[in-house]
Amino acid sequence: MNRNLGLVLYLLLAAGACAREEEVDMKKAILESTLAGSWYDADPVRLRSELEGYLRSAKVEEDPTLFAVIVPHAGYAYSGPCAAAGMKALAARTDLERVVVVGFSHRIHMPGRASLPSRETHYRSPIGETPLDTEAIAGLMKNPLFTDRPETRRGENSVELQLPLLQAALAGREWKLVPVTLGQLDDDARGQAAAALGGLMDGRTALVASSDFTHYGPNFGYVPFRTNVEANLRKLDGGAVEKILAGDADGFAAYCDRTGATICGQDPIGVLLRMLPEKFKARELAHDTSGRSTGDWENSVSYESIGFYGAGKAAKKPEAKAEGRELSDDDKKILLSLARKAIAQALKGKAPSDPEDLGVEPTPAMKQKMGGFVTLTTGGELRGCIGEIFPRRALADVVLDHAIDAAFNDPRFSPLTAKEFPGIHIEISALTPPVPVASYRDIEIGRHGMVIELGGRSAVFLPQVAPEQGWDLATTLTHLSYKAGLSGDAWKDPRARFTVFEAVIFHE
Repeated sequence: MNRNLGLVLYLLLAAGACAREEEVDMKKAILESTLAGSWYDADPVRLRSELEGYLRSAKVEEDPTLFAVIVPHAGYAYSGPCAAAGMKALAARTDLERVVVVGFSHRIHMPGRASLPSRETHYRSPIGETPLDTEAIAGLMKNPLFTDRPETRRGENSVELQLPLLQAALAGREWKLVPVTLGQLDDDARGQAAAALGGLMDGRTALVASSDFTHYGPNFGYVPFRTNVEANLRKLDGGAVEKILAGDADGFAAYCDRTGATICGQDPIGVLLRMLPEKFKARELAHDTSGRSTGDWENSVSYESIGFYGAGKAAKKPEAKAEGRELSDDDKKILLSLARKAIAQALKGKAPSDPEDLGVEPTPAMKQKMGGFVTLTTGGELRGCIGEIFPRRALADVVLDHAIDAAFNDPRFSPLTAKEFPGIHIEISALTPPVPVASYRDIEIGRHGMVIELGGRSAVFLPQVAPEQGWDLATTLTHLSYKAGLSGDAWKDPRARFTVFEAVIFHE
């Protein structure tokens, strides 16, 4: 017993020592490169020589009114020459004091959020150190959109590939860095990010939006054409560039949806396009493909550098999105019927792939991109409930798919049987876009659905759950924590993040 007590005391003291050491180290805490030696050369002499060579070879018109660039983020051997054109154009800004780099997470699921390094003071690559703008980062962290997820920076190339190239382009100058890693954003979250980052555009700040363009070939699951690949890729990329040069955020998103163009940085580009001042000019600085450099057109990635010029100071506020079409009583009846028909067909072994398979033509309101849940009950008891929170596709498609999921794929229940089917009751919840809140205190019982995120775990309750159970806020959050696999008081943890949404609820 004494031995165990001694071990506990040792661990507590060790933890305290680590905390004190961390406090001292915060005077200079380093955000280390995680890709040196894999994505680019770890030898400082060779790396600097390579990057300076790309910059020397880049042919761009110097224009000191440049305030933003879009640049690629593949390995330097592939996208370095194209990216260098954007960075060389940015280097014409001799008055720069800060650069905001906006990338995104290829691998970490982080819907509706953006990550910042809030505990580090400097970034270090093989060719040197660059101070972070800790004051600007601290200001952004007050916005509930932003969090600090260190795993979004480990092995993530969308931000890090920009940094050594920036250091080479701005060598010998004093400037600070704000590296932003976006999660998976909807239109509202892009607008929030644009408003927050727009506040940093003070005339001495430039923004770098990180994105590769079309990922073509079987390795990427995207083969829209098989002949004249080089010319067709240029045409496909050109359609997206046209929307970008016009500053058309909605048109760019619609083009990507229509063509399926596999432009990985749609969120950074979408945020930038929502930040543009009223008067700006944009021009394409460089275009390239990995196919050109390797001679392999079976699989190829496209690269673009695009510059934005003008005042660059007062970023325009994102326009308020018009309210979506309200679901009519007829719409609700059709959606409920659609859910029942989908389950009936699936019971026959013929699961439908879209509403038209069931003779249902969705109305404009039903075609809106919305999140939604389908809940099945029998005798007043839950029998299945599955859905999706973020608005990524038409509500009619959400209802069709999740009616089947709730009936047959909810892991809490055995698959629905034909004998049970006549007795089930169907309820649909059509969701508003979720938004982060600063604290659990901002959650309103009966109005808000809610998501808790902590330590890589998460859980969701629909708005009707708490009123149906007669729970107050504390009880609701306790059960939400349990559902996430956390302790009952995890919701009190200051690291816990909350997202809320509202719902239009209708049932048979």
